[in-house]
Amino acid sequence: MRRRRSLEADADSNEVNLTPMLDVVFIMLIFFIVTTSFIKESGVEIERPESSAASPRPDTQVLVALTPEGAVWVDGNPVDTHRVGQKVAGMVSDDGGVVIQADRDSTTGLLIEVMDRLKQAGVEQVAVAASRETS
Repeated sequence: MRRRRSLEADADSNEVNLTPMLDVVFIMLIFFIVTTSFIKESGVEIERPESSAASPRPDTQVLVALTPEGAVWVDGNPVDTHRVGQKVAGMVSDDGGVVIQADRDSTTGLLIEVMDRLKQAGVEQVAVAASRETS
């Protein structure tokens, strides 16, 4: 009878308690999720023009990309030029902004047309992306 109790006690003491380790792992997971900065991508590769006056825009909510072929992309999805204003207006809040990433080889006419469509749809904060000159 005594042997049976000692064997049961030994079996219980040999188990590893994983609760503290799981607590630490979940706390680390929450920490990394909270501190991660999410980078918005337009969905296509754009070669931006360079500018010495380029400055970051932290209030950007929507990225609109213009390709050299004349395609318009909104947050990774191709959009018809005539519908870009309606699409973006539904995605932007009152304090958010839109950044147009026009490729260096895209036409100025397409850039102006997209800017006009955004203004007609009620989007007030529109900026054109550029890379900072490295000299």
